[in-house]
Amino acid sequence: MLLVIVAVGAGTGFLGGLFGKGGSAVATPVLVALGIPPAIALASPLPATVPATLAAARRYDRHELVDRRVLRWCLGVGLPATLVGAAATSWVSADALVGVTEVIVGAMGVGILVAVWRRRGSAVPDAAGVDGADGSDGLASESDGEIEPWLVGVVAGLVGLSAGLLANSGGFLLAPLLLLVVRLPVRNALGTSLAAAAGLAIPATIAHTALGHVDWAVVAAFAIASVPAASMGARTALRVDPHRLEPAFGAGLVVLAVGGLFL
Repeated sequence: MLLVIVAVGAGTGFLGGLFGKGGSAVATPVLVALGIPPAIALASPLPATVPATLAAARRYDRHELVDRRVLRWCLGVGLPATLVGAAATSWVSADALVGVTEVIVGAMGVGILVAVWRRRGSAVPDAAGVDGADGSDGLASESDGEIEPWLVGVVAGLVGLSAGLLANSGGFLLAPLLLLVVRLPVRNALGTSLAAAAGLAIPATIAHTALGHVDWAVVAAFAIASVPAASMGARTALRVDPHRLEPAFGAGLVVLAVGGLFL
């Protein structure tokens, strides 16, 4: 069983680094399908997301693709919201929340695909920012626009509540919301989401450990493979043309959401 969990950790770690997610939201339904009790499957992958997301976020930060303005708001609002969400788990059905969240994630994936299709139908994409199109590696910081702090605060609050309720790091919601609502470029959204997810996972880990929901044998098996795999996923995302990465991100969200609903 532990070897299977190692394999699950490798797969979810890679997807987490690729799509700016902590990975626990992907791992939970798989672990439940393997026969692990839902409460344990929900919380046990969470501690491993801290080093995994940090490893992936570090690759983005090397290219200045972590927006620190947004990160500060995500942590400042999201951390207390995570504690509130974790405290509310006794009164809220986790199974219902997981289902609703998968539907929301799938809808955001469709929204990203529709937005990409509309842009491509109305204009020829600018070559700036595409790997090698301007003689550079295409990895310079892409985010220099105005950020609405209140909007980031609302997003961070919602993601923090969800992270606490579902015992995950919130990246599965944060990355698409930063892309669709805050309007960060796709690489900045992924890098910033990973950095924030590492912070948001800490209070949720503490809370669910106190509740007895964390199996540390599962944590260790999951972490062994998820940490290097997350870094590999981030490196893969950084090599992909941003104009291809965004639709791939949207399609990936849809696939993950559908898979989560039927597992």
